[in-house]
Amino acid sequence: GSRMELRRPSFYSTIDLVPQLEHYVSTLPRQQARSRPSLEALRRASIFFLYVSQEVEAGVDSTNPTSDSGVSNSENEESPDPPGKGPVRFGWVTGVMVRCMLNIWGVILFLRLSWITSQAGILLTWVIILMSVTVTSVTALSVSAIATNGRVISGGAYFMISRSLGPEIGGPIGVVFSFANALACALNTVGFAEVVRDLLQEFGVIMVDSINDVRIVGVITVTVLLLISLAGMEWESKTQILFFIVIIVSFSNYLVGTFLPPTPEKKAQGIFGYRSEIFLANLKPDWRGAESNFFQMFAIFFPSAIGILSGANISGDLKDPASAIPKGTLTAIFCTAVSYLVISATVASCVVRDASGNISDVLTGNSTDGCVGLACNLGWNFTECIQSQSCGYGLVLGQVSGFYYLITAGVFAASLSSALGFLVSAPKVFQCLCRDKIYPYIGFFAKGYGKNDEPLRAYLLCYIIAVAFILIAELNTIAALISNFFLCSYSLINFSCFHASITNSPGWRPSFHYYSKWTALFGAVISVVLMFLFTWWAALTTFCIIFFLFGYVNYNKPKVNWGSSVQAGTYNMALSYSVSLSGVEDHVKNFRPQCLVLTGPPNQRPALVDFVGSFTKHISLMICGDIITTRPQDATGWLIKWMNKRKVRSFYTPFTADSLRVGARNLLQASGLGKLKPNTLVLGFKANWKESSPESTEDYINTIYDTFDSNYCLCILRMMDGLDISDQFDFEGLIPTLIRTSSVHYPITWHIGDNDQINTVFQNDQGKKTIDVYWIADDGGLTLLVPYLLTRRKRWHSCKVRVFIVSLFYPCDKSLCFYCQHPCFTNLEKSIRFVDSVAPFRLYDEQQEGVSVQGVRQSAPWKISDKEFEAFKLKSERKVRLNEIIRRNSQHTALVLVSLPVPHSDCPSALYMAWLDALTCGLHCPAVLIRGNQQNVLTFYCQ
Repeated sequence: GSRMELRRPSFYSTIDLVPQLEHYVSTLPRQQARSRPSLEALRRASIFFLYVSQEVEAGVDSTNPTSDSGVSNSENEESPDPPGKGPVRFGWVTGVMVRCMLNIWGVILFLRLSWITSQAGILLTWVIILMSVTVTSVTALSVSAIATNGRVISGGAYFMISRSLGPEIGGPIGVVFSFANALACALNTVGFAEVVRDLLQEFGVIMVDSINDVRIVGVITVTVLLLISLAGMEWESKTQILFFIVIIVSFSNYLVGTFLPPTPEKKAQGIFGYRSEIFLANLKPDWRGAESNFFQMFAIFFPSAIGILSGANISGDLKDPASAIPKGTLTAIFCTAVSYLVISATVASCVVRDASGNISDVLTGNSTDGCVGLACNLGWNFTECIQSQSCGYGLVLGQVSGFYYLITAGVFAASLSSALGFLVSAPKVFQCLCRDKIYPYIGFFAKGYGKNDEPLRAYLLCYIIAVAFILIAELNTIAALISNFFLCSYSLINFSCFHASITNSPGWRPSFHYYSKWTALFGAVISVVLMFLFTWWAALTTFCIIFFLFGYVNYNKPKVNWGSSVQAGTYNMALSYSVSLSGVEDHVKNFRPQCLVLTGPPNQRPALVDFVGSFTKHISLMICGDIITTRPQDATGWLIKWMNKRKVRSFYTPFTADSLRVGARNLLQASGLGKLKPNTLVLGFKANWKESSPESTEDYINTIYDTFDSNYCLCILRMMDGLDISDQFDFEGLIPTLIRTSSVHYPITWHIGDNDQINTVFQNDQGKKTIDVYWIADDGGLTLLVPYLLTRRKRWHSCKVRVFIVSLFYPCDKSLCFYCQHPCFTNLEKSIRFVDSVAPFRLYDEQQEGVSVQGVRQSAPWKISDKEFEAFKLKSERKVRLNEIIRRNSQHTALVLVSLPVPHSDCPSALYMAWLDALTCGLHCPAVLIRGNQQNVLTFYCQ
């Protein structure tokens, strides 16, 4: 049980390490993990490592392990931070709760809440508040779930959405959300400037005029806020805490003011203290104006809810984002919701809706004849201003306070804190977007400075945008867009949480459990509904911007992989559809040539890949099979990248086997999934069959035999002029081999670069050439189906298909008849050439005495006996004759397809290989030997 006992060699080895967090750092962006020993290294660990373990027992600490090579991992470890003060990190109170509360309160608390209450009444105002809180609370729950599902760096809503739904959705939201934060900074700055202008006008101070005064004060204010931001997050945080204290003091000042006995001056303004009759009168709505209604008031109040992401937006500056974001955000929503409910109820219990502010409107005596309004019962007559709708006082928050100018200070603090919060949030989000390199020309703003990686360049960009809209000074239209931008972000955050939940991905395991996928879906839907209820044209504008940016990202397809829930959803759908296909019976209408292509490494046979891809892309399954006998290294990742770069829709399946036939047989049996299983094998033509070893040819022919035995269709592609890079590789041979050109050996290279994307004939526009089909055997129709599928492609669309068939009743003229028993001189000459080509593979057993044919055949099964040669002589002559017909009629075609003869069980492999060679020799266009599996694939009479 002692520590030394556990460190014996049988329990402990320095190569097989205990779990360490450093090994999982690869899951972080732009990080490299410490090297973990591979399984091969663990299996091959020798007694040397056991000896090292014993040495460790003698004095080396096990917490400092070596790598699998016995050398320290020090170069892979992160270097310690240099001595000095580290970056500033905030907890959940100052980093999240205070920021969210400051942005939620805003100027609406002081300037609009009491006015909304006067219109909607206490009950509907509470409904508006609670509806807003419902939307923000559901969104906060979704944010909390996403934030606790992994490490959240800076980027806020953009980071959460992009890592959940991918760059296609995250990129547009990053742009829109950054811009919305910059505009929100401008709006709050303008709100502050308008209050300052009105205050100056009370003292008779006018700089230029009403509009330009707002511009001047606004530019000066946002410049000061920029300087605070540039000073660093520590100074910015201290400034926010100061604003928070001012707002709390202002809020306390208001509550104290509601209990103070009203003076005659305050009564003239409609303030009478807590009275039940005032509370009851203000319960119900009293709409003022033609456009005043519930949704109008809702739209005015809801922008106060856009601050719930302020803490999440600086997630990179938090000590523990996974803990701080849920606690801080939810606490802020609860506290601000209570404050809004309390203020709306208390102010409506103390103040009547309408008052003139004129102290002479006090009633004398007990007569209330002709008096209109609740104030009549309280000794005041505001009838005149009520009837003329000119009352300047009533439900106003500032007049209720104990000290009026503390409310003004609260307005200043609320507007400036919101402006400062948005000024900090926008650059942080934009910096994260720029670093992801989703959009071009914005990488300049990704650079960070200082210990906190401050985005100074993005700060300046946000400042310029804010100044530009402050100078416009007409922001009502922009205000509607901002609310829609934030609602769109809320909707996608909720949808991200919902989508991640329903995909059941093992990677979705948030430590925050107080959420529901259905509440998240509700939050996503209600956010979209509110967008159209508030301002329909702004909602349409927002979606147009999102769709445009989405289309750009989707077209460019950035090379990022964030393990999004979209990928998990795609997997789920693919799995579900694949399983559902298993119960569907085969039908001729749904037949597709699903191809297993023995390409070897696909980048070495681009023509074979392009040919099959021409009729399977977007139509059917394609699998590039690579039978590995010897390979210097695993190139799977590079080859997949090569196919993706070539836009080939194919799977890549490497398979290790001792021979071509064994590998092909296993691929024929095991490739595919359910109904997504190949039914057609595609090979390259073995052009070097005469020079290669007889065993290699036998292996090739046996692969063809196995294909037919497996009831597969078969295609063999031959390029008589060679492939585009045949000077480096033997592409027409099925097994990759090195060849000698100009006494130089070209080694197989696995580097995938721009030079590896070689153009082939199948990538060219074929123009108005023809596709000639020599349909000699009734194979079920695959010989006709493949050329038809080719003509559906853009490059082959203008080609015409010509079909040549054998007529048994055609009069023999000795020049065209396929079955002619008396070939012409040209045909005879080619027959002699055919006989010469198979001569090295004949036994000539009838000319030798005492030779056992059976014994020779057992040692050389590919050999052709004299009896077999004579038995198949007619078939051989027909192959030669058919080749002459093809060469005569198809000199200028784009592609030739010829029915592949089915080999008899007693046909020697060398003779069958000679037939294939004779059928396609001498052609200067690609030739395809093709054969169906005798099952119908054409729908001539299908209903």
